[in-house]
Amino acid sequence: METLRLATVCVLISAGLTFAAVEEENPEFWRSLARGDLEAALNRKINTNVAKNIMLFLGDGMGVTTITAARILKGQLQSRTGEETVMTMDTFPYVGLAKVYTVDFQIPDSAATATAYLCGVKTNLNVLGLSAAGRNGVCRTQKGNEVTSILKWAKDAGKSVGIVTTTRVQHATPAASYAHSASRKWYSDSDLPPGAKRGGCTDIASQLLNNTDIDVIIGGGRKYMTPKGTRDPEYPSDLGAQGQRSDQRNLIEEWLKMKEGKVARYVWNRTDFDAVDPETTDYLMALFEPGDLRFEVERDPALDPPLTETTEKAIRILQRNPKGFFLLVEGGRIDQGHHASRASMALHEAVALDNAVAKGLELTNEEETLTLVTADHSHALSFNGYPFRGNSILGKSPLYGTDMLPYTTLMYGNGPGHKIADNKRQDIRKVDTKSKDYVQQAAAPLESETHGGEDVAVFARGPMAHLLQGVHEQSYLPHAMAYASCLGRDTRHCPLVTPSHNTARAHAHTHTHTLGPALLTLLSVITVAVLNTLH
Repeated sequence: METLRLATVCVLISAGLTFAAVEEENPEFWRSLARGDLEAALNRKINTNVAKNIMLFLGDGMGVTTITAARILKGQLQSRTGEETVMTMDTFPYVGLAKVYTVDFQIPDSAATATAYLCGVKTNLNVLGLSAAGRNGVCRTQKGNEVTSILKWAKDAGKSVGIVTTTRVQHATPAASYAHSASRKWYSDSDLPPGAKRGGCTDIASQLLNNTDIDVIIGGGRKYMTPKGTRDPEYPSDLGAQGQRSDQRNLIEEWLKMKEGKVARYVWNRTDFDAVDPETTDYLMALFEPGDLRFEVERDPALDPPLTETTEKAIRILQRNPKGFFLLVEGGRIDQGHHASRASMALHEAVALDNAVAKGLELTNEEETLTLVTADHSHALSFNGYPFRGNSILGKSPLYGTDMLPYTTLMYGNGPGHKIADNKRQDIRKVDTKSKDYVQQAAAPLESETHGGEDVAVFARGPMAHLLQGVHEQSYLPHAMAYASCLGRDTRHCPLVTPSHNTARAHAHTHTHTLGPALLTLLSVITVAVLNTLH
């Protein structure tokens, strides 16, 4: 049997050579590519500017295997073989790795990881915006253990801030930027257990209004904002889309009232969204679905804008602030596609995120904008077999298993795709594995596929992007971003006078131009020391 398998591999390798482009058979093709990459690396200049703007693009569940597979899919959608495709994130000059474990678990969830890469501390599974002294689902552990995010640091420094997501805006990733909750599941007050209510804990949706003044909020999650029984404007007959709040508060109306005196817009459909003028809009809340947004391959373009357009609208509103902005953009349904073991869904979401990254770079200046692309965690996705060059990334390997049945190039370590009948795997010879609804086979049976625990990639470009090279704890990321943008305690990178610090410090420097160099240095050192005691 082993001899037969080796012979089969040799035949496949020989056949696969015919798929290579003629130019790739020439050694000079590869040498030329290498020379170009080498020259780019040698000519790279470290950007030590202060980052006026920060853009953080987060692919939820976008591990390295997902990135590789999405790269191939993106090329194949453009009628290429795919493997040689260069994604926008691939062009970032600095790449590192982030370790994603939590304080209590080897493999993390999105709440704990978001707390790490937004708030700068690691915490426990399912906990949002709290240190590891906070316990999952235990309200009494919240008080005194809150940790704030880089979004709040930026807002406190006078910058505009925004969140854009393809999930509900109360979901783990965006929620960690503004909320403090012992449970990521406490979306509305109806989700709070009685003990949590008695303990004074509040739901995530209400914290969206109360904790930080966020300029742009785009995603889904309408039903967590309105009273129970409130009919959804898009799905009036759908009981599952109705408002969820037991306290009968309408947080959308409250948000609008809070913005009186400013130009604030709430929209829930594309027509109204397109009518929002970013040049005259101070605040925008766009909630396109009762819960999460639709998958990209199922999105109705007449009703909901793509991630590229929501990202663009957010940037155009935020960049009016002369002090700059912080923007979190999440491709949140990559994760949900993987949990369902529907690789096609997940990969199309990853491609959509990469397109949004391209739009972000198009609208900003790299000399003053630090841009990161990373993931919170990976998934149990494997990229396997010996497929030919250009084989559909969603297709089947030409090799069969020892059970004489085919398998797909992408499979999962666990999940709903584990189907054994009569001690045999499902025969997929006549199955369209490229379908958006196809569920990849899995080794172990689970209703929902799990996360993976390996390091995730961190791509960076712009001011101080070189700080993201190497292998770091995931909680390092916001500290590096803050340093680059002169937010927080470490001011070594900052000019003497900067709008990113409190008015007392700025005032202290307004009269230093007549002082001697020695006294000027002494005053600067003393001021920094005082500031460090205030944070």
